[in-house]
Amino acid sequence: MSPSRLQFQLDAQASGSRARATTFRTLHGTIQSPLFMPVGTQATVKAQTQETLHESGSQILLANTYHLLLRPGPEVFKKLGGIHKFMRWPGSVLTDSGGYQIFSLPHSREMTEKGAVFQSYVDGQRILLSPELSIQMQRAIGSDIMMVLDQCIPSTADEQAASAALQITRRWAARSLAAREDSPQSMFGIVQGALYPQLRRESAEGLMELDFDGFAIGGLAVGEEKNEREDVCELTAALLPSDRPRYLMGVGTPLDVLEAVHRGVDMFDCIIPTQVAKRGTAFTSRGIVELRRSVYKFSEDRLDPSCTCPVCATHTRAYLHHLTKTQEPLGWTLVGQHNIHFYHQLMREVRQSILEDRFLPLYKERREILPIEDVDHPVTPPKRTSTKVEHVGDYELCGDPPTIRHSATARIVCTTPQLDATTESQIIQHLRLPADSPPLVVWDTHLSAAATALGVILLYEAEAAKGPVRPLHLVSFSDDLSPLRLALHHKRHFPYLRHGAADTLIRRDVWESRYCVGLKWTLVQDNAGEGPAPDVVVESTREPLAGEGSS
Repeated sequence: MSPSRLQFQLDAQASGSRARATTFRTLHGTIQSPLFMPVGTQATVKAQTQETLHESGSQILLANTYHLLLRPGPEVFKKLGGIHKFMRWPGSVLTDSGGYQIFSLPHSREMTEKGAVFQSYVDGQRILLSPELSIQMQRAIGSDIMMVLDQCIPSTADEQAASAALQITRRWAARSLAAREDSPQSMFGIVQGALYPQLRRESAEGLMELDFDGFAIGGLAVGEEKNEREDVCELTAALLPSDRPRYLMGVGTPLDVLEAVHRGVDMFDCIIPTQVAKRGTAFTSRGIVELRRSVYKFSEDRLDPSCTCPVCATHTRAYLHHLTKTQEPLGWTLVGQHNIHFYHQLMREVRQSILEDRFLPLYKERREILPIEDVDHPVTPPKRTSTKVEHVGDYELCGDPPTIRHSATARIVCTTPQLDATTESQIIQHLRLPADSPPLVVWDTHLSAAATALGVILLYEAEAAKGPVRPLHLVSFSDDLSPLRLALHHKRHFPYLRHGAADTLIRRDVWESRYCVGLKWTLVQDNAGEGPAPDVVVESTREPLAGEGSS
């Protein structure tokens, strides 16, 4: 590939993460990432003015080719000198190609090799949106970054459908690039492939043969589970060249964005900040605040005491609650203004943490608080009839404080996530080898209630927080998951299981850390001879009850 038109440079890479800070130049200024792009579908961000967007720190706005093609049409942009003059926006603009909008109209469009034939919602006219027309329209709009036309399908599509869409997207990408001709505008290719790693790899490799200025990860946030989206995002970002921007399309909440930054993505867009603002949902440094709740009717508190936006400096939660309940447009405007400011502030703080190489601590802190709703006024859940689980298989909960015991032998299951000093020292010594060494393989010979395994995981996370470490693959063996299943029903007695790794392992037989790159835990059942050869072997300890012997 030739040098990017964006004059891209990598400013910093976080330790223990794929998060990165970058700088690049568009036709309208210097852009610093990670960054969030407010969505201005029809040359306007809903309920916002260009002044508030600029003051909040918006660097790039996203506009939509499909909608602007139908209204006001290319002639308006050609006559008035492009979208920047049309909407009086001094910053940069990225235009989506219209592929997603075509995807969202399954009953009123027809896909062919030439493009997508659809019926205009403005005048009923049938239009062929081809790669060439999409790029012609984007050239008329005058955006800084153009997106190729792609065929978007549900992320849960079968492999055959995903492969067919990928091939069309690849051919359309080449046609889109050719249609750019001598325009100085930058252009991004879009990686497709649904949830299939081999298709994502094929798509990325094909696009990287073409002269794109950046790459987008498409086809996500359209039906998959959160963990599936994060896994595909991480895989795809790792496939893309390090000297080009990476853009995750249509994602998401502040937590979604934070997770994707951790996986190596630079750019994001989503309608969420303004969409949820309409119903009074605000993102804050203390989690999510639902302003429509009556608990805020008399609140004189600021929306977010840590926020520097004009809304937080001026208005109380009581007033914002009133505007939300009465459905006054001003409420939508003010909460939306705050939410956009919050996204930008989060990205600024994330960037600074990457530059100062303290991203992981910030990531761990923010991922805990961002998804919590109304932390100061939690909703009281309805009372439910609890069903206590005190027996699973041959294991029972007994004693005070509670322990887990094998009913027949009276042996106590280990529920203390600690390693002996010799084993801990041995693992640490292995982890201090170069970070690009092959993964350290640790065998946990008896999963039991996962205390020993969690001891290994907690040790790894502690060492990774200090600096780069060697990857680790933990393999646990078990012929009976009963003690772990029982322990998971009683996390208040066994708090080490609040970590969450064991919940995933018992459902999927594998867990990979979200914030420690290279940490993997695999479950092997019924066959202790399977699994990669170990470098270290650890064993769970199980002691008899006091006064009882084994039978």
